[in-house]
Amino acid sequence: MTSKAWRDLVIEEALEPELPIIDTHHHLWDEPRFPPFEIYPMEAIFADKTGSGHNVVATVFLDCHSHYRTTGPEHLRLVGETEFMNKVADEGQRRGGKCANTMAAIIPGCDLLDSQHTGEVLDAHLAASARVRGIRHSTAFDNSLEGNWGCPVGDVMTQPEFRKGFAELAKRDLTFDAWLLQTQIPELIALARDFPQTNIVLDHMGGPFVLGRYANRAKEGFADWKAAMKEIAKLPNVFLKIGGLNMRLTGLDASDRPRPRTSEETAAAQRDHILTAIDIFGPSRCMFETNFPVDMYSISYGVLWNTFKRVTAGFSPSERADIFAGTAKRVYRINLSN
Repeated sequence: MTSKAWRDLVIEEALEPELPIIDTHHHLWDEPRFPPFEIYPMEAIFADKTGSGHNVVATVFLDCHSHYRTTGPEHLRLVGETEFMNKVADEGQRRGGKCANTMAAIIPGCDLLDSQHTGEVLDAHLAASARVRGIRHSTAFDNSLEGNWGCPVGDVMTQPEFRKGFAELAKRDLTFDAWLLQTQIPELIALARDFPQTNIVLDHMGGPFVLGRYANRAKEGFADWKAAMKEIAKLPNVFLKIGGLNMRLTGLDASDRPRPRTSEETAAAQRDHILTAIDIFGPSRCMFETNFPVDMYSISYGVLWNTFKRVTAGFSPSERADIFAGTAKRVYRINLSN
């Protein structure tokens, strides 16, 4: 059975189909470069945005090492991703309707350890697209885990060269998306304290995990994650993406089940993490993400948004407006009139 056929075992009508949504974190690639994840080309994001039944008014693209330039200076080749994604965004605007505002904000990659070139790379990204709002340098690492979850080494955010490169962001009013694991949150706390003028968006709920050091110790892992999240939430320049829980790393996914979970079942499995995170940061500093096509391995687009809607059913209209769209509009400076 293909992954799509497996996901299609559970199909749901969209709950609250008029609620405006900004999907604050998705990727796009045209070939299966990240097994076991499927390709997720332009037509796939257009289909999810327009065909899920949910009112996805805009999306935010996050770097995924795709469509790099194949010629020119090595340190500028990653700008090819921004150039390509800007063309996708332009195509969405050309099609109009529900395709509009796909990739309304673009968050490309940048190697902050290459600080001698950081300013040049950031300027090249900005020249390639007026939609660029920040960058991401993935640092996810834990020495108890096998494989590369985002970075092959640890302690990256403490390096002088990284911090020298990071200082270039505030000069251009750019945000920093942080993909790390829960054990690295203290590093990000130190970074956020030292650079209070730079808005930091903590991806995937701060990277809770139940493998490696937390294998068979999920309750202890949750307690450690919660304590770290309380500390970083004290810093007003840090915002949180709610999602990424359908990765195998979290132990909350359904990828090894004979059928996908429904939104009710997914809400039951992930409610504690989601509500704890929102309670710690507050709705005005939280934003929902799909993390597609990575989370797509475990859940469909429509069911995932139904899950988020079920978990937040008890929130006020203004709180939900923030989490589903408002926070993202402010942090990523998204103009929906385009």
